[in-house]
Order: sequence, then C-alpha cells, then structure tokens
Amino acid sequence: MNWLFSLVLTIHILVALAIIGLVLVQHGKGADMGAAFGSGASGSLFGSSGSANFLSRSTAVLATVFFITSLVLAYVASEAPKTSGSVMQEAVQSVPAAQPAAAPESQGSAGGPGSKEKDIPR
Repeated sequence: MNWLFSLVLTIHILVALAIIGLVLVQHGKGADMGAAFGSGASGSLFGSSGSANFLSRSTAVLATVFFITSLVLAYVASEAPKTSGSVMQEAVQSVPAAQPAAAPESQGSAGGPGSKEKDIPR
C-alpha cells in the first residue's frame, strides 16, 4: 500500500506543476483586445484562437486528474493503520509525572495554615 501512496503522490505533484505551468502560459480575457488591433497573436504556435481551446481543455483534463488523485490520496491515507491513541495522549504519557510537593509535617501548629487560631492584631 505504501508504493501506491508514493505513486499517486508523485502523479499528484506532477499534475499540480503542470496545471501551474498551463495557467501561467494562458492569456487573460483582456489579451484578445490586443489581438484585435494587430498585436501579432495570429502568428502564435496554435494559430489565432487555437491556443485558448487547446490550453483550456488540457487544463480541464489536468484539473480532473488532480481531483481524482486527491480523492485517492485521501482514501489511501484513511486506510492506513491507526496508531493507538492520539498524539496528545502519547505526549502526556511521555512526560514524567511531577513529584508531589512535600506535605507540612504538622498542620495543627500555632499559626500554620490549618490552625484555628487567627492572627489578631493587638
């Protein structure tokens, strides 16, 4: 199962990088205005309007693959064997218990916290 997770994660990262590249290569909606005034967009690699169609379709395909790999990664991670307890329980168990404070030897002594005599100003 570990090899499946590594394979899907590798595909997921490569698809994410490809999506980033495709989005950066595409031109915005306002770029068509420049082509109308003869900025030379018709001499591009895919023709005057072919790049928008090809790039948007390939972006949609890669986005679908990215979504599917995300779901597969979530499923594989949820099927992984669970550890016993939570992280917080393990952290609490690993900390040594604090030593209790030393109890006073006699709580009934005069003036002590447990005495019945009160300090009365004279």
